[in-house]
Amino acid sequence: MSVKSRIVIVGGGPGGYEAALVASQLGADVTVVEENGPGGAAVLTDVVPSKTLIATAEVLATVGSSGELGIHGLGRVRADLGEVNRRVKKLAQAQSRDITRRLEAEGVRIVEGRGVLEGPGRVKVGEQIVEADTLLIATGASPRELPDARPDGERVLNWTQLYDLEELPEKLIVVGSGVTGAEFASAYHALGAQVALVSSRDRVLPGEDADAAEVLEDVFRRGGMEVLSRSRAQSVKRTDAGVVVTLSDGRTVEGSHCLMAVGAVPNTSGLGLAEAGITVSESGHIGVDRVSRTSARGVYAAGDCTGVFPLASVAAMQGRKAMWHALGDAVSPLELRLVSSNVFTSPEIATVGVTQAQVDAGLEAVSVKLPLATNARAKMQGIHDGFVKLFASPSGRVLGGTVVAPRASELIHPITLAVSARLTVDEVASVFTVYPSISGSVAEAARQLHIG
Repeated sequence: MSVKSRIVIVGGGPGGYEAALVASQLGADVTVVEENGPGGAAVLTDVVPSKTLIATAEVLATVGSSGELGIHGLGRVRADLGEVNRRVKKLAQAQSRDITRRLEAEGVRIVEGRGVLEGPGRVKVGEQIVEADTLLIATGASPRELPDARPDGERVLNWTQLYDLEELPEKLIVVGSGVTGAEFASAYHALGAQVALVSSRDRVLPGEDADAAEVLEDVFRRGGMEVLSRSRAQSVKRTDAGVVVTLSDGRTVEGSHCLMAVGAVPNTSGLGLAEAGITVSESGHIGVDRVSRTSARGVYAAGDCTGVFPLASVAAMQGRKAMWHALGDAVSPLELRLVSSNVFTSPEIATVGVTQAQVDAGLEAVSVKLPLATNARAKMQGIHDGFVKLFASPSGRVLGGTVVAPRASELIHPITLAVSARLTVDEVASVFTVYPSISGSVAEAARQLHIG
């Protein structure tokens, strides 16, 4: 009888638990070390809670815009934030339990605690030593803190602390206009709070498609949100009435609460990585190749601790590829051009493949942008903001796209399939779409990119 390969995974988030499932299915002896519970931060304090909160906000946003459709008398609808947050935390715990049951059903051993490497093949958890033939580090990341704006869990908050609020903030100041800041600003505004969004850049979502960010910022401002561009926060202090945010130019912004959304730092310190021969960047991220190998033999890494692409879907794929490679199964290198991502604001912004920034920098491509205002289904639903943008090579192959719309996260999938399968615009245009449908704009964009 052959001896099973011993896999030890430090971290139980998407990169960790998906890797564990693959390794178990391939016949390995798998141990997952996790201190907070299976699912990790993604399930317990980040992705699942935030998207659950956002789903509630979407309902209120829909109700708020129903007057245009001839539906009236809904003005008294409000959110009970305490009840919303209790549901958020309950769903997060339920998802963690589901993951636990799945891992246990696959024969995965779960060890509760913080894992520290004692060499490439040894992990110490408390007083226990777990031996491994192959290690995967999937410890994720935590909210970044500024020296003069430390969260206190009451008035000054990071994104993991929002779910303890019982009352809707009278005025929430969101510091940081990246994905996390924009999503929470959008959600709390829809829930009924006054929101001020402090952005150190020229626009919100500086890393996203500029046209998409412009649409979102316009929606924010029209809805009454205060957007402070080119305004770097210098400090956040509590006052008797709430908080005051001081900007680098001396201006101040007062509110009842402040959310610090200024990025994340990898959870890699104190893990014994250097002693195990694992190269870590100046920012603390673990260096990996496209099959998730680190610089140490037999050690892989996945997820936000690697800094490759901070998405749960990417973390999960990195973990799977690590196990496929480690256990000798067929594996192809990670291709970031095939990664679809979404910003869960209202409207949502979804992207895949080639971006407008790459085209502006000289990448040879043709594009078309169709406003949703001309789409029949959008008109029926009272959708005025958003667009479908498609990029193609000069020969007609689909290279990427951006969708700004309600449920853009669902609409990006056909474009992702086209990019992955290397379809041409003519092949996309020749496929039937439902009429009327928002997805019909994807086919229409493809038709307009026909190469004669």
